[in-house]
Amino acid sequence: MNASIKLSRRAFSGGLALLGLGGGAARAQGFAGLGENAEGFATVVPGRTFTFPADHGPHPEFRIEWWYVTANLRDASGAAYGAQWTLFRQAIRPGTQQPGWANQQIWMGHAAVTSAETHRYGEAFARGGVGQAGVETKPFHAWIDGWDMRGLDGMLDATLAPLDLKASGSDFSYALRLDADRSLVLQGDAGYSRKSDRGQASYYYSQPFFNVSGLISIGDRPVDVTGLAWMDREWSSQPLGPDQTGWDWFSLHLNTGEKLMLYWLRQQDGRNKMFGNWIAPDGRSVEIASADNSITPIGMTDVAGRKIPTAWRVAIPARGLAIETTPLNAKSWMGTSFPYWEGPIHFAGSHAGLGYLEMTGY
Repeated sequence: MNASIKLSRRAFSGGLALLGLGGGAARAQGFAGLGENAEGFATVVPGRTFTFPADHGPHPEFRIEWWYVTANLRDASGAAYGAQWTLFRQAIRPGTQQPGWANQQIWMGHAAVTSAETHRYGEAFARGGVGQAGVETKPFHAWIDGWDMRGLDGMLDATLAPLDLKASGSDFSYALRLDADRSLVLQGDAGYSRKSDRGQASYYYSQPFFNVSGLISIGDRPVDVTGLAWMDREWSSQPLGPDQTGWDWFSLHLNTGEKLMLYWLRQQDGRNKMFGNWIAPDGRSVEIASADNSITPIGMTDVAGRKIPTAWRVAIPARGLAIETTPLNAKSWMGTSFPYWEGPIHFAGSHAGLGYLEMTGY
């Protein structure tokens, strides 16, 4: 990525402002510069054999990577909340890793807590090589400053559980325990996740079966919560094409026990590409590739001077799925260095359940 620092999400939300790189340059290379040439970095190809715990750790030969948790939570009264914890790694140039402050890895963290009334978030940056942020595999530990995702005694590599998850900002905090009794799930085609017809792709796996318990605080009000969480692990060097301006991404927990990951990448010519996986209760994952499937915005919200499609209709005829999604808080705007919308949703129709929605490039 030359000498520029560009940090983003599932493809990276990030620190363009750190180097004064304007939005016009980013838009010319797709959302957050993710369509930029990745010469010198490793490429994503089909047929990778995933190895754990090694793949829980960093892949510095690739340009972009993240560890991403979203949680749908409720308190004893039934009130709904959401929590997000994200650690991003971005390499500013390829090559042998340098020690200390010369290290070419930039790390960024995002954390948020959402209720029906408010959305609180924080952002942190760190340089690699000096201990401010990183990921270790044994014992598992991902951190940036005081934000932690840490494996507990008895953590299994195959489930990435149990975990402790902690973060705090000036007006929010949380401390959550994540447990899972089913193995990790490979997304896309056995972990090869296509992003375009021109070769852009990532390696992608998830843990969609976390059960959560713990404490969140908004302002000075602590609340005991329980719920469900979803973790995504993804890495790549050029995950978008230069004509792809952003994405709309869903992670859904169906009340039937199934899970659904679904997203489309918006293209400048309007021919948006949709990708996803249907995950059975036992963890079997099937790629969704049918052109019969659709996601359609059905409700807009004015957020941060933008019109954001915060309500959607999702249809997968082959699975008998036809649902409409509703946000817990339509103002779930992440006003971070490269802003995006992310928050908890619920849905009803042929199926009911909870999930998360992320939208970038608006």
